[in-house]
Amino acid sequence: MTQYDFDGWAVMEWECCIKHPEDGAAEGAKFISEHLIRPTDKAFDDFAGVEKDVEMNNKILGIK
Repeated sequence: MTQYDFDGWAVMEWECCIKHPEDGAAEGAKFISEHLIRPTDKAFDDFAGVEKDVEMNNKILGIK
């Protein structure tokens, strides 16, 4: 969802009939905060709009 600029909330659910909801919420908030990622400024498919370079591809793959 990060790559699509999702502007919403992260939600963690648990099913514990023993734990007080506020304790679960505190644990969940910490977990979510520790697992948020900073998105990269580069796209994986940046190469998609360029012409193929057989020589470079062979070099990358170790093919002579």
